Amino acid sequence: MQISLGYSTCPNDTFIFDALVNGKIDCEGLEFVPFLTDVEDLNLLAFKGKLDVTKLSFHAWLHVWRSYRILDAGSALGKGSGPVLVARNQCLDPRFLSLSIAIPGEYTTANLLLRMAYPNIKEKKIFVFSDIEQAILDGLTDAGVLIHENRFTYEKKGLVLLADLGQYWEESADAPIPLGGIMAHRRLPQEVVEKVNKLVRKSLEFALSNPKGTIPYMRKFAQSMDQEVLDAHLRTFVNEYSVELGDEGKRAIKILIEKSIAAGLINDFPADYFIT
Repeated sequence: MQISLGYSTCPNDTFIFDALVNGKIDCEGLEFVPFLTDVEDLNLLAFKGKLDVTKLSFHAWLHVWRSYRILDAGSALGKGSGPVLVARNQCLDPRFLSLSIAIPGEYTTANLLLRMAYPNIKEKKIFVFSDIEQAILDGLTDAGVLIHENRFTYEKKGLVLLADLGQYWEESADAPIPLGGIMAHRRLPQEVVEKVNKLVRKSLEFALSNPKGTIPYMRKFAQSMDQEVLDAHLRTFVNEYSVELGDEGKRAIKILIEKSIAAGLINDFPADYFIT
């Protein structure tokens, strides 16, 4: 059986899926057809239900939960891992109302956290996440929300921190930040979804046991070739919640749902959304 599989080009995703798509583990009769692109592209494809299994921002998932359920393996949750709002100079306006803000996509969790923390920001500009640093430096936008590798590189480029949106979440929710997860379309039979979940976990565990073996695949797609940046990225975004959500990971997702409803960002409460 063929399974279309979408995930981003970011190191944590290529780390997780390397063994699965490159023949390093037995896929037990399933054939995975990988599709790699920016996470916002994956978010938008999910509205059309294009992919059987896909990485999604949890913000996007809040809008497509009727079509996709959350796998227990492969998620990006954690503490000290959230998006950051940066600029060329420190801004005295604590609400940033006067700034134009670059975001890495309307349905990214980064934008969701920005909306929760600063609901009155009026001017946003959408850029591919990897272009936001340069857009700020070139004066195309006053400030921007950084995710993925850029979270570790902005200071070297002379940008300054305005707000840590991850810290905002942790202080207000007392839970890890649910950034993105691996979702399975509800059209797949339950036994297939369970097998996919098992294989995603098996692929991740293979990578954790053989981390140097994943470097060529990560470097093939990474924005930064600096090994220190890749290592920092993996330490931040691949952790125990990636292996298994567990009770704490599931609690964090439920809090995100509740906060999104309370803020008027979604209208209904998802149901039957974990695969187990």
